[in-house]
Amino acid sequence: MTPLPGDRFLSGAGSIVSQVSGPMAGRGSGGGPLRIRAVTEDDLSHVVRLDAAAFPADPYPFFVLRQLLTAFPEFLLVVEDSAKDLRGYVLATPPYDAQSWILSLGITPELRRQGLGRELMTRILALLRTKGTHSVWLSVEPGNDSAVALYRALGFVPEPQGPRLDYFGPGEHRLLMSLAL
Repeated sequence: MTPLPGDRFLSGAGSIVSQVSGPMAGRGSGGGPLRIRAVTEDDLSHVVRLDAAAFPADPYPFFVLRQLLTAFPEFLLVVEDSAKDLRGYVLATPPYDAQSWILSLGITPELRRQGLGRELMTRILALLRTKGTHSVWLSVEPGNDSAVALYRALGFVPEPQGPRLDYFGPGEHRLLMSLAL
């Protein structure tokens, strides 16, 4: 049976898996389909490499990704191509007092600006909504115009006072954005 765009089905491990639809379908290695699925323990080293490729200047340390995968496995979605290579990921926190955070959205450089980040964000926001999240927050580097534009297009609103200076330490300014679900 061929899945329709947006169809979700259970993988052998019982996690939600779905084909990527629209312009991103068929953009994996060798032109095969991309699919979004929940992370597995076996993905950790691949997520570490993907994060380093997506954020070469400041990737998460291995131990941080290890702890995040252990703490929030249901809230870490990955994109894999037909060769089983990871091409993107999104990581969120479970809701606490109906609030969640998007901790990271990473796409391999060659697939950026093709809709994969939007697809991942749409999937994680839908998951968060089903888990009782009413508001979602994220931080983004103020000069990352493409990311800010994506988040705005998804309905995120920046804090009215603008970027928070030194939010992640000296010179590490961040724009905080929120979305009501």
